[in-house]
Amino acid sequence: MKVLVTGGAGYVGATVARMLLDHGHRVTIVDDLSRNDDRQIPTDADFVRCQVHDIATVLTPAAEFDAVLHFAGLIAAGESMQHPGCGWHWDNNTRASLALLEAIHTAGVQRLVFSSTAAVYGEPTELPLTETSPTTPVNTYGATKLAVDQAIGSYCRTGSLGATSLRYFNVAGAHTNPDGTMIGERHTPETHLIPLALNAAATGATFKLFGDDYPTPDGTCIRDYIGLTDLARAHLLALDATKPGEHRIYNLGNGIGYSNQQVLDAVRQITGLPLHIEISPRRPGDPAALYTSSARARDELGWTPSQPKITDIVADAWRFHQQPAH
Repeated sequence: MKVLVTGGAGYVGATVARMLLDHGHRVTIVDDLSRNDDRQIPTDADFVRCQVHDIATVLTPAAEFDAVLHFAGLIAAGESMQHPGCGWHWDNNTRASLALLEAIHTAGVQRLVFSSTAAVYGEPTELPLTETSPTTPVNTYGATKLAVDQAIGSYCRTGSLGATSLRYFNVAGAHTNPDGTMIGERHTPETHLIPLALNAAATGATFKLFGDDYPTPDGTCIRDYIGLTDLARAHLLALDATKPGEHRIYNLGNGIGYSNQQVLDAVRQITGLPLHIEISPRRPGDPAALYTSSARARDELGWTPSQPKITDIVADAWRFHQQPAH
């Protein structure tokens, strides 16, 4: 297939692009490099630097793309609550995605895989979450992604587009390419717990933990962590399974919840280094617990995660963190 990957300079996008190339697909990456540099873009992919708002200049009928995988967007829930009224996340996540959907329609592309999020579920009323759980996001990030999911469903009902929305839980770890190089987290700014904790352990800095008074066994948030390689594999399976006229939705996680404190304990164990923690107030929009059942992805895509242990995921992230020029 000839595949367009938006956000392909990023953590997940670059990994999936690498896998697509390794499976014989032709890949064009679009990224504006506003949150990443170009170090992880596969050198054998075509690259166009532009915003998704302007995707119609790349995604044309003459380009003859067979599929689009859409990763581009802002990803930090906490950040989205600092700017909930200015339209920043709505513009970058929702408005840009609507421009992409219209370009897909005009170009006659029949397959779309969308990087969605568990944040669409908000504060759960029951666990584990499933694809039929109520979608009541408690932060702007989740609301923007849910709006895109709904728009995708509308386009699929026209019959020409088939799409799959993959609702990630907490992606972590690193991916090792066939040549031994690694892809890992290097967001700007970095907001994810594991790379921040690894950096704090490595440098002796203090790690800021947001909230220790949640209604959980140790008072810290519980999240479902999924390894990067496992997540990337799911995209290739979803691409193959996507059919015109259908909008499929899958939750992707390990089905196991780890608290923030358990993750920090894993960081200490894997690095062998002390980790100094400062307790800060809760961040607005952070649910107490989120973890999922991925039974639908297992039954319909044949996908199961290979890394259920948080220590394995942290170990991969630590190997990446120790690489030169990280």
